[in-house]
Amino acid sequence: MSDFPDNVATETSSTQSQQGGSSFQLASISMDLGLIKSIPGILMLAEIGLGLLQWALIASASSLIPAYGWVMFVAVTLWLLTIILFFMLFFGAYHKLSSVPWPMLVMVYNAMATVLYLTAFLANAASVAPYISTYFYGHMAAAAFFGIVVTLLYGASTFFSYLAWKGDGGNAASNSGPA
Repeated sequence: MSDFPDNVATETSSTQSQQGGSSFQLASISMDLGLIKSIPGILMLAEIGLGLLQWALIASASSLIPAYGWVMFVAVTLWLLTIILFFMLFFGAYHKLSSVPWPMLVMVYNAMATVLYLTAFLANAASVAPYISTYFYGHMAAAAFFGIVVTLLYGASTFFSYLAWKGDGGNAASNSGPA
């Protein structure tokens, strides 16, 4: 204990949001509160919420049709990846990883999610008919409905991601945020 220094020097710093939005900082974690007020942030939250609802509806039914394996894979995987992406953007990971082309990465992710969700929706919608006389018909029909809604949300996110990428000029070394 005698080796412990008598004086300890500390330095603190704060970062401001690059987009002019409000930010909240706690220790070394900063939260971009402007994200949840922006259109891309609202779309991501809707994708998370409605994606959860879609895969919960499918998981609640006894699935006898192999197509629902694909629908569940797409819904759960993209739901988890969207949550991870949202928290990375919300906590400002793009400031720490400035070498990653965030606007292009988010645009490509949203475009791939749109295509994958479209295939999952088509598989889901095409497989609803066998359930017409069962208790789970409503679950599967509702899952198909929410599947197309989430597909449209990812499509809108792709559009806004494209606008953000185009406004950035596609510069891979850019330090700006994706949304």
